[in-house]
Amino acid sequence: MLKRCFDFLVSLVSLIILLPILLVLALLVRINLGSPIIFSQARPGLNGEVFNMFKFRSMTSECDATGELLPDAVRLTKFGKFLRASSMDELPGLWNVLIGKMSLVGPRPLLVEYLPLYNKQQARRHKVKPGITGWAQANGRNNLSWAEKFDLDVWYVENQSFGLDIKILFLTVYKVVKRSDISAQGEATMTKFTGNN
Repeated sequence: MLKRCFDFLVSLVSLIILLPILLVLALLVRINLGSPIIFSQARPGLNGEVFNMFKFRSMTSECDATGELLPDAVRLTKFGKFLRASSMDELPGLWNVLIGKMSLVGPRPLLVEYLPLYNKQQARRHKVKPGITGWAQANGRNNLSWAEKFDLDVWYVENQSFGLDIKILFLTVYKVVKRSDISAQGEATMTKFTGNN
């Protein structure tokens, strides 16, 4: 109950205070990347229940001749890199927190297509609500291997506390200010998870 009350109050106050910034960012996304302004994608939440996660759009929709999206490195513009580096692309996710689909702190919600690829231990990351930030983000973000990320996610599930959440929030702010671990080495974002083999 304490975690939910904290999530609700912080997300509500943040959305109210940040409203002018959100409107400016929405305008900048529209100018630099076009429509849609908000990127919405199905992600698995608590117990694997699928919900729509919201972020500011940070990539173009450029496709190749067959209609497949071009690689992230091609579609990620200079403005998109700024949004990701500053983590401002995550601000619409506060709405997900407000309505109870996400928490401020928890394992990051990944792609639905990854669900059948997890082993039993890795699947434990869905025993709590996904978060805007998490223990893995505070300890390496996209510079971690998938195995390391999942180990940290499960560790959080097994050791979660209000005090740990506060620590993670402060560590996340530090990471954002430093702009560290934004992408995997040699990648524009993060390599896809293809299973444990």
